[in-house]
Amino acid sequence: MLYCILSFLCWGIADLFYKIGNKNEKDKYSHLKTGVIVGYVMGLHATIYMFVNKVSINFMDLLKYLPVSLCYIASMIIGYKGLKYIELSISSPIQNTSGVITAILLILFFKEAYDLPVYIGILLVFIGILIISIKEYKENRNFDLKIYKKKITMLAIILPLMYCLLDGLGTFLDGVYLDKMELISEDSALISYEYTFFIYGIINYIFLSFKADKMIIKGDASKLIAAILETAGQFFYVFAMADDSVIGATVIGSYFILALLLSRIFLKEKLSIIKYTGITITSIGIIILLVLGI
Repeated sequence: MLYCILSFLCWGIADLFYKIGNKNEKDKYSHLKTGVIVGYVMGLHATIYMFVNKVSINFMDLLKYLPVSLCYIASMIIGYKGLKYIELSISSPIQNTSGVITAILLILFFKEAYDLPVYIGILLVFIGILIISIKEYKENRNFDLKIYKKKITMLAIILPLMYCLLDGLGTFLDGVYLDKMELISEDSALISYEYTFFIYGIINYIFLSFKADKMIIKGDASKLIAAILETAGQFFYVFAMADDSVIGATVIGSYFILALLLSRIFLKEKLSIIKYTGITITSIGIIILLVLGI
């Protein structure tokens, strides 16, 4: 379960830096620039990983894992885009429950039985996330939506739903590929995903070059830090899912809880008593799952 904890920490902290690095609402290509930086970091990591561990890239494995890679990359593109409308896009209860939904699907499809405390832990995580999400929705419902264009308002509704579906599907497929049916090794999955993201980063860079929108890495330190943490989290995530996909999907999928707390500390975002209650309930559920998974 160490990989599970490390992935949770990396992605929770990365979320904070994603927020910081995408505050410029005037930069309409900020989500694409984030994709370039993440793609380059992942490509570099995959190359170093292959040399250090003396493994090679298998083109057939890359193709085999492509459906999973595309689900994740598509969900991340949507996530980067949604950062511009974070006040609204984060409010959906749907987006934040994808990990729990994935865990339930894995249990149902593969008919695996767990001890009662595991189900209690999953339920507590779901309840905690739901409490936070509903509170977010009620707070953001009071915003004056007239200041937003109709297109933006629609994006704020559609993006979280699309994110949840794609991320949930990707996580479910990962559970199938790495844990339940063992269709691919952890090494191959990691390298395949990171090189696929690297290709996506190159495509983004070419597009931005044609748009004469220069990439300024020096001014994107927060995005670079987020990309490094994202890549580290992906490394740990693959091994966590191979160990136990049900517990891994639930715990790691709750990383936004850490992002909320860090935003409160470093960005001075206010959290209500209800949100703290939700965080506490989710944390208890995560602890139960981690203790049982050790």
